[in-house]
Amino acid sequence: MDDTFPDLGSLDNDELKALIAQLTAEETEISYRRRILHGKIDILRAELVNRLRRKHEGGGATISGDDVQALTDILAGRAGGAEEPAGG
Repeated sequence: MDDTFPDLGSLDNDELKALIAQLTAEETEISYRRRILHGKIDILRAELVNRLRRKHEGGGATISGDDVQALTDILAGRAGGAEEPAGG
């Protein structure tokens, strides 16, 4: 889609309706993608909390530099799916 906004006075009613429908569809797609991303972030955060809880219960330090780096890598999409977490 072109990011420039059209001259509304030059559009007839059908063109306005088509533009509204197009932008509504685009907004729906973006909203869906955003919800998917929020879900992934929630899953990642829950996993980190569980790992930190297990480490703390085992007498280890609650969080280390390796933990922060591992989370950074996960959020940046650099971690492989089922790899063992750093330091654990």
